[in-house]
Amino acid sequence: MKKFQLIAILLLSIFVFSCKEKSKKTQLTVNVETLEPKVNISELTSDFMKWWTYYSYNISLSSDFTGLNEQSEMIDKKQFLEKLITGNYIPLKIKSDNKIETYKLYQLDSIADKGIGRTIKNESTTIYGLYEMEGTPIPQFNFTDLEGNSYTNENTKGKTIILKTWFIHCGACVAEFPELNEFVEKYKNRNDIIFLSLALDTKSELEKFLQQKEFDYKVVPNQKEFIFKKLYLNGFPTHLVVDENGTILKVVNNASEMIAFFENGKKSTDKKLPPPSSAAPPPPPPPPPPPPPPSK
Repeated sequence: MKKFQLIAILLLSIFVFSCKEKSKKTQLTVNVETLEPKVNISELTSDFMKWWTYYSYNISLSSDFTGLNEQSEMIDKKQFLEKLITGNYIPLKIKSDNKIETYKLYQLDSIADKGIGRTIKNESTTIYGLYEMEGTPIPQFNFTDLEGNSYTNENTKGKTIILKTWFIHCGACVAEFPELNEFVEKYKNRNDIIFLSLALDTKSELEKFLQQKEFDYKVVPNQKEFIFKKLYLNGFPTHLVVDENGTILKVVNNASEMIAFFENGKKSTDKKLPPPSSAAPPPPPPPPPPPPPPSK
């Protein structure tokens, strides 16, 4: 009889333990699949501006992130972006205990706003191109800034280059100046860092413009050829972090993201969803222009 009771107790213990473990696994799955912030997906995808506000303040595809497919299986960043490029999916932010963000693919249905698919396709196509640059060597260069200083692959070896592309009439490029000036000030005593900007404009145009606008990067004029035909960049501004061996570590279109990567190796945490009374996020970008024609 006692033997039977012991067996019964043992079986009951195993059953209870098994239930607890199953409960833990279930809870883990729920946590992974919790949207953060919580949103109604149907409402989000039926209204372009609701989606664009959500995307602008919660998603950073140029940063490092953990990607999940529709079945919640982990996929790499390249696969994640390739799915988005089809225009059939959007990324949703998932609650996670990981140090980096977790995004999951959500397939758009037939009643979703058509502008969402077109915009995410354009966005992810641009970001995919930047992502493909990461880990590659920077092309051969020979720059001379407005002060006559020369920069080449050889004489910058052993130093980190913080590179920005811009032009005078690019509002977003100029709006970043104060933030970038603070960044330069913070690291001005680091002799192993070079802050260099490549501009499309001529020397005389830049000298006149910079009399009115303070910018503490070194400025290199007339860089259309290098930007369009060697870096193959079409979006402005673009920021590159190049390591001491000449390898491109990061390429982004936002100063805050570049600074966050340089300092922390992760995305900027400055993007917070504003209250309803705050200004709306910037409008979605237009489709990227076609690449420049090959030189004859």
